[in-house]
Amino acid sequence: MKSAYEIAMERLNKSSPTVKLTDAQKKEFAELDSKFEAKIAEREISLRGEITRLAERGEMDKAAELEAQLAFERKKLQTELEEKKEQLRGRKPAR
Repeated sequence: MKSAYEIAMERLNKSSPTVKLTDAQKKEFAELDSKFEAKIAEREISLRGEITRLAERGEMDKAAELEAQLAFERKKLQTELEEKKEQLRGRKPAR
């Protein structure tokens, strides 16, 4: 007798089967991750320094604006990364 989990997994696989990635696709995913991690880190380093300077001068409103900008940019870059990954998933593997 199958557990509820096993039955649910079978249904899930029927409705959206697992896609096998080629080694080339896995490598592209890793490169995308690395590239976007670097972009995010670059923006964080840049804005964190400015946020710290503003906070030290007591300009908390401007510092909060930069914090919000940083969060927005981080989210935007992560969305862009996910879109690129979806495009990569949609490609058919070369035979």
